[in-house]
Amino acid sequence: MRILVVEDDPDLRRQLSDTLTHAGYAVDLAADGEDGHFLGDTEPYDAVVLDLGLPKMDGVTVLERWREDGRDFPVIILTARDRWSEKVAGFDAGADDYLTKPFVTEELLARVRALLRRSSGHATSALECGDLRVDTKSARATVGGKAIKLTAHEYRVLAYMMHHQGRVVPRTELVEHIYDQDFDRDSNTIEVFIGRLRKKIGSDRISTERGLGYRLINPEAEA
Repeated sequence: MRILVVEDDPDLRRQLSDTLTHAGYAVDLAADGEDGHFLGDTEPYDAVVLDLGLPKMDGVTVLERWREDGRDFPVIILTARDRWSEKVAGFDAGADDYLTKPFVTEELLARVRALLRRSSGHATSALECGDLRVDTKSARATVGGKAIKLTAHEYRVLAYMMHHQGRVVPRTELVEHIYDQDFDRDSNTIEVFIGRLRKKIGSDRISTERGLGYRLINPEAEA
């Protein structure tokens, strides 16, 4: 899953990046409203963490323009200001959630997980497909109760497919959602990750839809 963080404070921006990356997300960063608006307007994100008090273009304006242009990714507003009128302005602009600085990073992670769950129609942080289970809180996966060891990119592929299980996910979509902006993307590596995942979770859990992409399935339900 890929997250955009738009925050002008360099220390907080770095802290958020480290926290989200450690939690298993691909993270892009912007230090002002103009860069943030451009990234959100041109890249596919699963969620955005957006500060209100940004240079060049304030966060409310950024969000309003995204929504006007049809960008529907979930957005969490961050701000040091706690007046109710500013919170209302953020929600009216299209925000999905709100955190006032200072905040505990664990709460931010919980809110990000909740937004991602809701946007993909899941109720809990534990995503299940048969006896395959991914705990997005701990970024760990199990099959039949047995833990499986995954690399960071394998986890991102599996977590994205678990959020969208049953749907055919094109290879280009996986590329867009598991790599950050600065990563040297190669769509051929997706086949490598899929191959590794099949060895670890079972070859019958990921089907290849020729010319379309990949689909995560519950083999027992498909039988």
